[in-house]
Amino acid sequence: MRTSWGSATDRGRVREVNEDALLAYPPVFLVADGMGGHDAGDLASRIAVEEFAQLAGQPSATSDDVHACFSRTSSRIRSEFTRGRQGGTTVAGVAVTEHDGGWYWLVFNVGDSRVYRWSEGALSQVSVDHSVVQELIEAGDLSLGDARRHPERHVLTRALGTGEPPEPDYWLLPAGVDDRLLICTDGLTRELGDDDITRVLAAVDDPQEAAARLVQDALERGGRDNVSAVVVDVATATAPDQSHATAPRSAPDLGPHLWDEMLNGATLPRSSTPTADTSTTPPAAPSPHDAQEDLA
Repeated sequence: MRTSWGSATDRGRVREVNEDALLAYPPVFLVADGMGGHDAGDLASRIAVEEFAQLAGQPSATSDDVHACFSRTSSRIRSEFTRGRQGGTTVAGVAVTEHDGGWYWLVFNVGDSRVYRWSEGALSQVSVDHSVVQELIEAGDLSLGDARRHPERHVLTRALGTGEPPEPDYWLLPAGVDDRLLICTDGLTRELGDDDITRVLAAVDDPQEAAARLVQDALERGGRDNVSAVVVDVATATAPDQSHATAPRSAPDLGPHLWDEMLNGATLPRSSTPTADTSTTPPAAPSPHDAQEDLA
């Protein structure tokens, strides 16, 4: 299965640091939204990307592969956050996987970062938020419209690094030839509604331009949080014996703790010597002060 993708991230117009991190390297595409402030949230989200980056370059990833990444991320956050430092991260993404001889998207999620699917002219949210407001919606105690203004809209019920074993949710979706997936942090969905997202995904063919446009639109609406987006297209959906056609645009060395800090908090693993990469284009933006998400 061939894929093409684009990604963008920005610290926004309010936060001082970008605690978001993202990985866009087949077979895994994800965003992570760190919590805990500087030197905690950004570290937690990057630990997540480091662990999932171990799958980069494989033709596909199984659910066991992905779950092992969640477990390693959770363990590392607990072991590296010492002396009272507290932090955690959300993780949402998709992995290209093979099932019963066909190609699928394995969607995974912990927290309130999201995965959307754009297919046959319709946008659908695949992942389900792990948040207080989502529980209120499911209980019938809160409408979708009121959820965007609810005072506890950022309070999470699940995240990595809380001390509890990771509890990701998974969905297995057949890969269609016209599929387009959007993976984003809540900094994007806080500013843009479904209609705004649909308009961009429908109008902008190039995935890199689409990701950059979504982040830019979120900034123009206020950019009150870090904003990250990854857009993944299926170029063609073919037989499993063509799996090697799914190839990354670049070939970074996946050494540990090597991150391109010039990408404004973006999270592509890089080699010790710079490599050309066009899959992430983070627009820059200034910011005055920081804020944090809370765990229930």
